[in-house]
Amino acid sequence: MKDHQLPRVLCQLFADGGMGRTLSIGLPEGDMVWPDPGYTLQGEAARPAFWMSDSPAADGEWARFRAAHPRSGLWPVLLDESAQPWSVGQIVPDEARQIDHFTAEGFMAEVWQEWVAQMPPDAIAELDPFGAICPGLAPPGRLAADPGAVADWYAGQLSGRGMPLGLVAAHRGADALAVMGWQGALHHNEWMVPMAAVVRSWEDRFGARVVSVGFNTLELSVAAPPVEPEHALHVAAEHWTFCPDNVVQGPGDLQGYAEQILGGHAWSFWWD
Repeated sequence: MKDHQLPRVLCQLFADGGMGRTLSIGLPEGDMVWPDPGYTLQGEAARPAFWMSDSPAADGEWARFRAAHPRSGLWPVLLDESAQPWSVGQIVPDEARQIDHFTAEGFMAEVWQEWVAQMPPDAIAELDPFGAICPGLAPPGRLAADPGAVADWYAGQLSGRGMPLGLVAAHRGADALAVMGWQGALHHNEWMVPMAAVVRSWEDRFGARVVSVGFNTLELSVAAPPVEPEHALHVAAEHWTFCPDNVVQGPGDLQGYAEQILGGHAWSFWWD
């Protein structure tokens, strides 16, 4: 568009109609994704949850929309398994402001206490060296590169999967998880808003960025990963409370998982 105004179809995503927002790049063919009232049990939604392209994202397209985010207010996500849940509206959008009521530290402590209480005594060894005592949040990492550049790189790595592009009206990627109504971790935590608070904290401490979501998956780029074994072990403890399946159905303990994430610029999560 010559005046770079936000395309009218995208204005529906904003409560204020997209006032002051601009988009200087072309929008591919696509459509809005609405939550199914029969799934949410919350009645008809006031506005769509997000926009989704009809075709797989073109090479470099995620990066272009990510660069445009400060002006458009639209965070891009690559959408894995587009037939479900997106096309049938199996999403439960929330307001981003609800995330403000939660902290990563609070979520970690609560999950740690609940899971340890349910574990058989001989399974506590999986959490060595912390055991039954939650270690709290890990210190921040040191940026190895610009978070946006690392996110663009990881989106490029994932683009070969042929995933459509999603656009969410959100100030940051973590907020997009709640706003779009992603339910990928439903079997671990019934409400996604507290988990979005954890991802906000990772954005701040580790330069993490939300790149892709799926039916039960989440892909983050990481610009400031832990590079020392002790630090990686502390981060692994956070990951265990966020996505136990990564550890339990992976290496089996925090020590092995810490070795996997040491120095890695991408964090992948999968919930059974």
